[in-house]
Amino acid sequence: MKTMRIGIIREGKIPPDFRVALTPLQCLAVKKMYPNLKIVVQTSPIRAYNDEEYASLGIEIVEDLADCDVIFGIKEVPIENLIPNKMFFFFSHTIKQQPFNRLLLKSILAKKIQLVDYEVIRDVKHSRLIGFGRYAGIVGCYNAFLTYGLKSGRYSLKPAHTCHDRKEVEAELKKVNLPNDFRVVLTGFGRVGHGAAEIMRLLPIKEITAAEFLTQTFNYPVFTQLESGDYYANTLNEPFDKTHFYKHPEHYISTFSKYLPLCDMYIPCHFWDSRSPKIVEQADLNMPNRRIKVIADISCDVAGPIASTIRSSKISSPIYGYDPSTGLELDFMDENAIAVMAVDNLPCELPRDASEHFGDELIKIVIPILLGDDPENILERASETNKLGELMPEFSYLSDYVSLP
Repeated sequence: MKTMRIGIIREGKIPPDFRVALTPLQCLAVKKMYPNLKIVVQTSPIRAYNDEEYASLGIEIVEDLADCDVIFGIKEVPIENLIPNKMFFFFSHTIKQQPFNRLLLKSILAKKIQLVDYEVIRDVKHSRLIGFGRYAGIVGCYNAFLTYGLKSGRYSLKPAHTCHDRKEVEAELKKVNLPNDFRVVLTGFGRVGHGAAEIMRLLPIKEITAAEFLTQTFNYPVFTQLESGDYYANTLNEPFDKTHFYKHPEHYISTFSKYLPLCDMYIPCHFWDSRSPKIVEQADLNMPNRRIKVIADISCDVAGPIASTIRSSKISSPIYGYDPSTGLELDFMDENAIAVMAVDNLPCELPRDASEHFGDELIKIVIPILLGDDPENILERASETNKLGELMPEFSYLSDYVSLP
């Protein structure tokens, strides 16, 4: 087994992120599993787990990570904090050629850093192996009901980011008081959708099928969680085929409008391909006798499939209003407004729990192949760059992106 020194970097992006790749107990567990491994943690005044929590377990706190072989972070590492000739793990937000991180990738190449992007750590079937999607769903669904409480005036929940942990969030949910005929639609069954469903099942609300949602009435709160075939249809009136839909989404149309007259809240948790038709248009929301009060867009594709998501919102101010008659923003408490929750960094609201979940995946999936064998070449396929200052073959399409001045 390889001898290696791993460093946990201090998050430096602004606004600050309080998450960490490995919690104190996880660092201790990894040290016990791999005696040849040394873990150090860069001192940080903002991390959700403070320096003392690491030091009390015998984890060394340092200022300089220069003698580390591998460095784990969460968000983009500021250019000035990059160390040449190292292996870095973080979410780089460069694989879609995001303009705001082009200089970061140029600097990574110039400093001959091997960048492994968590977003592209995938198995041979291209399924993601690690991420924060579950906690995006958990926090986003909680925020949906926080928003409804404010919009309706029926109850008031403590913001998730002011709760110590998930246990306190779950205790807050006991305050939720819903009308007897309250109805919710979720879209998506990935990590995000499953996280949202975890919260739904802690509430006094019963899960029903899509068909029941469309055809039956209830005297108690209900929700339905939709597959893509429940709200997309083939333009040739052929039966919905999921494989064909993923390959050719442009051949489908949205049928989601049939759910809108029947729901009080919509929680989008789906993955959306830009080739796909939009799910909810402005005209769909601008209907007579509109029922929907809240759209909690956890997926948060701005100017994408959900017309009301006209911008992302921030943890400190998570809700804005959408006027379906104009397509413009207004106070979410206005009687004409749909209240929109579109926070784009939801896991940051529960940084301790989200970090623990992420670290568990890191220990289970990444560290064993980092320190041992990697028969499926997972880390090589997830490396955007190598230590020769080159883009890896799967990311050669980024060459024009990084060649710009």
